[in-house]
Formats: sequence, C-alpha cells, structure tokens
Amino acid sequence: MKSIEDYIISVPDFPKPGILFRDVTGILGNADGLKITLDALYKALEGVEFDAVVGLEARGFLFGVSLAEHFHKPFVPVRKKGKLPRETVGITYDLEYGQASIEVHKDAIKPGQKVVIIDDLLATGGTAKAAAHLIEKLGGKVELLLFVIELSDLHGREVLKGYNIETLTKFPGH
Repeated sequence: MKSIEDYIISVPDFPKPGILFRDVTGILGNADGLKITLDALYKALEGVEFDAVVGLEARGFLFGVSLAEHFHKPFVPVRKKGKLPRETVGITYDLEYGQASIEVHKDAIKPGQKVVIIDDLLATGGTAKAAAHLIEKLGGKVELLLFVIELSDLHGREVLKGYNIETLTKFPGH
C-alpha cells in the first residue's frame, strides 16, 4: 500500500533555483492519495475538541473544507489582504524578504471558540503563527495546528513553540 509521501511530487528549482518544492497536487490528483491523506487528517483530529476549522490560503482550503464537513464544523478561510468581502481583522508579519498580510472576517470566530488551523505545509512557521495570532486576536483558542507536510530542518516548530502541532509527513527543507 502506498503512503502519503508516495503522492507528494518533489519539484527541483521551484519557485527559484536551489529550492526543492514539495507539491501536494499529486495527492489531490489521485483518488487513493487523497483518501489516504484525508483519512490521516481525520485520525489526527480524533479526540481533539474544536468548534471550527480554519484553513490558510490557498492549499489549506483544499483540506480544511473536507475536515469541516467530516466533523460537521464551520470552515473559516484566512486569506491574503483584500480578498474577503466583509469587514475583516488582519495581521502583518515578516517574511524572509519583506512582509505579508492575512485577514479573516471579523465575525468568523467567536470569543472562546476552539479552532484547528490547517495548511498543507509547515516550513518556517511564519504564516501559521500569524494566523494563530489572528484567531487569538478575535478571542479564539488554537487547539491544534495541522499540516500535511513538515520541512523539518526549516525549524517551523520552534517558531510555533507553545502550540500543539501535528504533521502527517516530514521531509528535509531546501
């Protein structure tokens, strides 16, 4: 039987020379790969108490909606600045070269709600940390940060110290 790793496509020199990109579209483009991955995500959430699933743009949406439907919870998209149509709350955070901003609808998370944040990849942890702070800014509590892939030598776990983190697979980062 194949594993999740068997469906992840490694693309050299993308988006720039020297980077080995781990592409989840190999999972999405294969019914067996998708089933294996979703089943593993469902299992990772067994016993976790949560009120909502927060997906990070864009690949976190692909897995997050299935999690929300499976557990009968609302799905909350966190998007790049300017992409959500109603009143939002945002946060700006540092990237390796510059800054980025993400937003969520102001009414998406109620004070005291417990959330799971899902994304495809944990690399340096900057976006996940910003999303966690955004949820906390609205009064929510981050129960778990869940990722399909972790690039272990990029030290994202250290950036997210203090949060519960679950990843399905690990690869070296390049």
